[in-house]
Amino acid sequence: MSLTFYNIAIPPLVTGLSNLRAFLKKAEDHAKSNSIDPQEYLDARLYEDMGALTYQIYRLSDTARFIAVRCAGVEPVSMPDDQKTFEELYGRIDATIEYLEKVDAKAFEDQEGREVTLKFGKGLGAKFTAIEYLTKFGIPNFWFHVTTAYDILRSKGVPLGKMVKHDQACPISFR
Repeated sequence: MSLTFYNIAIPPLVTGLSNLRAFLKKAEDHAKSNSIDPQEYLDARLYEDMGALTYQIYRLSDTARFIAVRCAGVEPVSMPDDQKTFEELYGRIDATIEYLEKVDAKAFEDQEGREVTLKFGKGLGAKFTAIEYLTKFGIPNFWFHVTTAYDILRSKGVPLGKMVKHDQACPISFR
């Protein structure tokens, strides 16, 4: 596989989302086997002013989709932040993966210099080239929320370990 803008962007996102889904399933199973209300995990946060587990999943899903939109100019898809159960979160993750897998690698060709403008409200914002946005904002933001979701579950006692094993196979894909 040659190193392309697409290969830097999309496959790592799909892998991260697949791994996230696997450790959410492990958390759901842990809650059931230990008679813990699953809502305790879904509402958990690392600190009172940080977003709960569901919030982390909303943001990383949005970030993954926005990478495709902002870097390749593909059509956005809306996903309201209304998932409240593990099953609904799996659906959001699956829909995000499906969206990313439909992005044609050719849409990323020659888009590294594409202008990306972010607006943060109150007149604040930032301008990037697409490759700068991907490497300095999009990918770090995505992994921040994946890591925070993982950390929330670990803080609640979910035995995830360093490598998640789901159905006796590590979900990490190196294709």
